[in-house]
Amino acid sequence: MKPGKNADIEHWDVENDEFWEREGKKVANRNLWISIPSLLMGFAVWMMWGMITTQMQNLGFPFTVGELFTLTALAGLSGATLRIPASFMIRIAGGRNTIFLTTALLMVPALGTGLALMNPETPLWVFQALALLSGIGGGNFACSMSNISTFFPKKQQGYALGMNAGLGNFGVTTMQILIPLVMTVGLFGVIAGSPMELQSASGTLIGRIEAGTDTWIQNAGFVWLLFLVPLAIAGWFGMNNLRPITPNPGSPLQAFGKILGLYAVGAVASIVGMFALSLLGMWLALPLTIVLTLVLLRLIPGDIKPNIQKQFAIFSNKHTWSMTVLYILTFGSFIGFSAALPLSINVIFGNMMDVAADGSVTRVANPDGPSALTWAWIGPFVGALIRPIGGWVSDKVGGSIVTQIISVVMVVASAVTGYVMMLAYNSTDPNSYFALFMILFVILFAASGIGNGSTFRSIGVIFDQHQKGPVLGWTSAVAAYGAFIAPRVMGEQIQAGTPELAMYGFAVFYAVCLVVNWWFYLRPGAYVKNP
Repeated sequence: MKPGKNADIEHWDVENDEFWEREGKKVANRNLWISIPSLLMGFAVWMMWGMITTQMQNLGFPFTVGELFTLTALAGLSGATLRIPASFMIRIAGGRNTIFLTTALLMVPALGTGLALMNPETPLWVFQALALLSGIGGGNFACSMSNISTFFPKKQQGYALGMNAGLGNFGVTTMQILIPLVMTVGLFGVIAGSPMELQSASGTLIGRIEAGTDTWIQNAGFVWLLFLVPLAIAGWFGMNNLRPITPNPGSPLQAFGKILGLYAVGAVASIVGMFALSLLGMWLALPLTIVLTLVLLRLIPGDIKPNIQKQFAIFSNKHTWSMTVLYILTFGSFIGFSAALPLSINVIFGNMMDVAADGSVTRVANPDGPSALTWAWIGPFVGALIRPIGGWVSDKVGGSIVTQIISVVMVVASAVTGYVMMLAYNSTDPNSYFALFMILFVILFAASGIGNGSTFRSIGVIFDQHQKGPVLGWTSAVAAYGAFIAPRVMGEQIQAGTPELAMYGFAVFYAVCLVVNWWFYLRPGAYVKNP
């Protein structure tokens, strides 16, 4: 390990206390603290469409609410699908190679989105392509978690994965606070083009911005380059490939080829999934996209093939499937609500019912409606902040007990939130329901954040060193479809005038998760008791 901090490591035995204290801990922590901000940027670029589409609506871009919700959903679809191949990258290409390249790739959607937003006449298909590309940030979660899980001993899995994922999840909050702020100033001068004028009132963390104000929406893409360039450099010079985990990564260029090949598989499946959506509907298109991704992975030629086949063994383990369901409950909810909340606030509270003299009811603009750009960050902030606590508590009392408690909270909170959304949507004064609406969503985010920590702790205990990484990647991939499902379902139900039905549906699913968790991990004679 003397040749340099970024040298490949041949011997790695973190379950040996003496090795861990002598050299393992230092190396593991260095890799963790480069991994965290890289993952944070992945979340920011992946989830930025929730805020961008809200501002596109305020600026009068020529797209319908449905088309704007679809951009957010497409980023979700791509990010989730790319996680499936990303979960196999570490064992094939090595941690340092993978984290460097996947972080550097984020520069493409960041720069492209900035350029596209400079012109309101940019066609919809360009934004759709960029939303699909920004899914790279979502895919990066799977390789990042798979990588960090290999650096730490079992007794510290809750801590390490909780820190990486919890602080990485802050990318959502960072993005929701930073984007509204950088849009208010000509941060990059003449290079980034001229501002546009708001047609509807907007806002930032510190308050409302009136219509007619100059706005640099293109900064929402460009700003990420300020962070991505130094982070890619830090990843290349400060991280390591672990040879016991990745015996044959090949040269860096060969490793990059493997990573790009794996992401190409996910990109093809995402594009097919996008077309399948319009032909088959969401509930058929999503399983088709997942199955197609797995089939294409099996068809990859060369030395990747036996490696992937070996890792497919996770699918014969029933715990892979139970933990997938439970991770949809926690992370699927966190990321789905993060994606759907900004535009939901805009649509539900930006309009109100108006009763005419003849008793007829129409929906009109709410002049004092709350700005999504001011409020939407709070829920994801709480969910990300509390996630490491979920991992830490689960290390003490067991993951499944914690998962069971938060499941009960989410069943109740989801049902009540649906009822409040219905009241607000049909009200002549929706603002009176806004505080309760936000409190309930913060409860949902907090519960899902704690559950993120508890489910990852359970995975770290149930599976061995070789299956743990791929299972972390696979479960997080399927759960990430929440970033696609929630905006679609909530968007459709809000447009239909029945926003409560989406939340009632989520409550029913949470109740099913309650039973799954109890059956597998808490009942007398459970397969693994309270992992």
